[in-house]
Amino acid sequence: RREDAEEALLQEPAETMSTPIAPTPPQATPATSLLKTLGLVSTVCGLIIVGAYQGTYDAAAANRRLALERTVFKVIPAAKSMAEWQATPQGIRPAGGETVPGAVKFYAAYDAEGRLAGIAAEGAAKGYADTVRILYGYAPDCQCITGFGLVASKETPGIGDKIVTDQAFLANFEALDVKLNAELSALANEVKAVKHGTKSNPWQIDAIAGATVTSRAVGKAINDSAQLLLPKLLPQIEQLRKKES
Repeated sequence: RREDAEEALLQEPAETMSTPIAPTPPQATPATSLLKTLGLVSTVCGLIIVGAYQGTYDAAAANRRLALERTVFKVIPAAKSMAEWQATPQGIRPAGGETVPGAVKFYAAYDAEGRLAGIAAEGAAKGYADTVRILYGYAPDCQCITGFGLVASKETPGIGDKIVTDQAFLANFEALDVKLNAELSALANEVKAVKHGTKSNPWQIDAIAGATVTSRAVGKAINDSAQLLLPKLLPQIEQLRKKES
């Protein structure tokens, strides 16, 4: 009968009805797997960085060499080629290999005929904002500095950077006296910047008004470099008169 069928349907076991299935919680990533993944990522990143560095190193070195060469040719206008040397307590020698303790690096510049056109050397001293690195040209025949160039500086734009634009300041380096004493052991006179308008000796640098600190840095950089280099270099200068083939 109809009533009996409906009653039987109501009495069916609960398990025959649809029951929702609870979702399975996600399994946590084991710590070892996470560490392996991080290690792999770090290794790949490291390889990329090293590869990029090695790929650009040669180009960067070539650019630095070109910039240096241009500065040398600026401070020694007659130069057509140059060679890197070291001045040591035992004499001078071409640069290369291990640097001798106490050695001072310099550049011998040669004209088109292979004759010595001058010597270029770097110097550095603390300026107003940071270290001022310069390159100067030295003429052995007059024992004087005949050129000046800037290698690196962070001095105040429009003030400290006048050391490369102020023509009156650059005139200091047409024949700046760096003669050695009679014993050839040191400069006969200290190179230093003096207050603008008070220069009275050929070894003094007439400072730029408003940029006295930077001007003094240039003077100290030249003085300190020349004091180290020239006593070692000048007695051996004949060795450099003709470019080595």
